[in-house]
Amino acid sequence: MFVTSNGTEHGLLRYYFYFLIKERFSLKDIGSLFLDTREAAGLSLEEVSSDLNLEKVILENIEDGKTGAFQDIFALKKYISNYAKYLGLDADKIVDEFNEYVFETTSKIPVKDIEKEIEENTKGNEEKVFSPYTRHEKKPNNVLYVLVYVLIVILAVFAVFWAVKQITVNTRVASEISYKE
Repeated sequence: MFVTSNGTEHGLLRYYFYFLIKERFSLKDIGSLFLDTREAAGLSLEEVSSDLNLEKVILENIEDGKTGAFQDIFALKKYISNYAKYLGLDADKIVDEFNEYVFETTSKIPVKDIEKEIEENTKGNEEKVFSPYTRHEKKPNNVLYVLVYVLIVILAVFAVFWAVKQITVNTRVASEISYKE
């Protein structure tokens, strides 16, 4: 015989049947089922936390039905599944019901709102798609490359001319110095 936190007999069975026939449910319903099952089994949050290797706050958030406390929905599903298995509940059924809950809540977002959000996120970084036959690519500015090449050639010629002139001047100065002596 099961006794729930509010003292009613067969409370877990009532929750379980309620859970099975209810069309709309939430994480709060799952959390209530977990809470009543855990308390009926005489387990504390610390024991469950230790056995499942989860932080106590995670279990509290599940039992309180706080979906907003979880950033990763897949991690939350894993926590729910492990917690249900630990408590001896039908984990697959509970995870399926949770998936339905997630689908019901997320599918209520209007398509226009989703499209508007996508448009706002992609605004500014739009790239136009062109056919390879009609695409007009911006051709590189060849004038700049030619100008730089000509400048390099002129500098090279000037450097060679200057070096030759320095060698000739230094040789003449050296020979004049040697003749004066």
